[in-house]
Amino acid sequence: MVILCIYLYALIFYQHFFMEPYIKQLEIRWADLDPNFHVLHSKYYDFGAYSRMSFLVEKGLTPTWMAENHIGPIAFRESAVFKKEILFGDRVTVDLQLSKLNKDMSRWTIVHHLYKNEEVLAAIITIDGAWLDIHLRKLTAPPPMIQTIFNGAPRAEDFSFTD
Repeated sequence: MVILCIYLYALIFYQHFFMEPYIKQLEIRWADLDPNFHVLHSKYYDFGAYSRMSFLVEKGLTPTWMAENHIGPIAFRESAVFKKEILFGDRVTVDLQLSKLNKDMSRWTIVHHLYKNEEVLAAIITIDGAWLDIHLRKLTAPPPMIQTIFNGAPRAEDFSFTD
């Protein structure tokens, strides 16, 4: 148990200081706007989902792989804190940070920060999720490939393991 704790703390230290951030550039489309010409509130959630799936696919965890391995991510709760309006023509980026992870990696929390024009925090999206065995329709610990990807995911400053 002591060795596991030392390993986990060393991993957190390494990832906090040496992990590359994950950032996606977004393009605001006309269809993303509401009648007031601001980005529609529900699009912020879509931007977070796009960032998560892009991250997984870039690491080799494609929808095809998930289907073949009978596993998929599910959402329990997703929330947004809106800070500044995003307008058509704004340059928008979204990051991905793992905030919480239980020890078997079956449950997780990911936080996204949406920035406009490189420096203005426009929104924070937080999602609590888990891995589902799509045949059994039950929560499951992910296979080694997913564990490796999550071990390499960028960590939030307040990252923690949960029980």
